[in-house]
Amino acid sequence: MVLFFLPQNGIHKVGFTATKKLGNAVKRNRAKRRMRAIFREYSNTLKDGTYVFVAKVGLFDSSYEQLNKNFHKVLKQAKTIKEM
Repeated sequence: MVLFFLPQNGIHKVGFTATKKLGNAVKRNRAKRRMRAIFREYSNTLKDGTYVFVAKVGLFDSSYEQLNKNFHKVLKQAKTIKEM
């Protein structure tokens, strides 16, 4: 998955997208549901801003644990996780 992040004070928006390259509507919606479920776990620890997540083909082959690890990696690379 790919993350586009725009830091903004006081604003916390998120969007999920999947292109037709992934497959039919059922597959695209499943990819977005998986990303939304994992985002909920991290939402309280993220900085304010606008997040746009783009699904990639490998999303379907990944287990939940692998997807969660990749999600954390993407957020860490973008430096969006708050320091505690």
